[in-house]
Amino acid sequence: MSVDPNSMNSLCLLRLSAIGDVCHAVAMVQAIQRHYPTLKITWVIGKLEYQLLKHLPGIEFVIFDKSQGWRSYVNLRKALSGRQFDVLLHMQVALRATLASLAIPAKVRIGFDRARAKEGQWLVTNHWVEPLATPHVLEGFMGFAKAIGVSDLTPKWDIPVPKADTEFAQSQIAEGEKVFIICAAASKAERNWLPKRYAAVANYALNQGFKVMLCGGPTQLEKTLAESITQACSGPIVNLVGQTSLTQLLALLKRASLVLAPDTGPAHMATTQGTPVIGLYAHSNPGRTGPYLSQQYVVSVYDKAIASQQSGEVKWGTRAKGADLMAFISVEAVIEKFDQVVRSELC
Repeated sequence: MSVDPNSMNSLCLLRLSAIGDVCHAVAMVQAIQRHYPTLKITWVIGKLEYQLLKHLPGIEFVIFDKSQGWRSYVNLRKALSGRQFDVLLHMQVALRATLASLAIPAKVRIGFDRARAKEGQWLVTNHWVEPLATPHVLEGFMGFAKAIGVSDLTPKWDIPVPKADTEFAQSQIAEGEKVFIICAAASKAERNWLPKRYAAVANYALNQGFKVMLCGGPTQLEKTLAESITQACSGPIVNLVGQTSLTQLLALLKRASLVLAPDTGPAHMATTQGTPVIGLYAHSNPGRTGPYLSQQYVVSVYDKAIASQQSGEVKWGTRAKGADLMAFISVEAVIEKFDQVVRSELC
């Protein structure tokens, strides 16, 4: 089924999670808004991710709360009862997203091309984006905008932050202050760097005149990692892990000079704010999931890790496996990137 942009009045976007991915999706949806300023856009989104994006202008959000189990699908159907969208952008290859899409009435249902569609997505779509051999996640998302006629696919972000959250960030980071933020924890412990190595880089930053801050979510894993880093650090660092909302964290990342993070959502949040990110990668290919505007600052041992596990051609997006892969990243390699960011971005 072909897409006729001239007859398109309403669009539904289905991207439930995760934080990094919805940050990529914001660039895509705002490209659509610039091209079609009168288009009515509804975004079906996860409960946590909504907390970051709920202030985006011109978008109606419908929350899909997966913690409700089967009721989440019933509630979604009720929320969209009587609606009919001209286009659905089905942007998540997960079984729960495939099932959720059945509650979204739409004439044109756009999904990934057959090579990238998984979890039955191809069964619930009738139009597909152009195939891409080795895309970054953001570029893959931009294919959906292209599929409905958007020509300017240059990623740009404008995520509003409440005034109170901006003032909170200002109280933590003074104007012109050199601040190094470490968002140390990924969603899985194996993707985290070693606490003593984070501390070594923090000590280096302190010696270079930077204020060092730890930021992150409220999980016990994140709190424990932050405590370990603090104990191993020889100088004073500010530990805000578990003490900020997502929009407060976004405001802090905007005011930071640079950010250090593994493969985790705050790395992409910082990217939306134009803050350089030193990304640490071992399990996933940074060409696909690295901080989009800071690829030159990535420290990656992914190629080494995947080569030790597979021979021949490796399928794009393949993850390396192992609990100790992040140990291959050295302190010296990260400090080298730290100095590169300072020379290139801050001098």
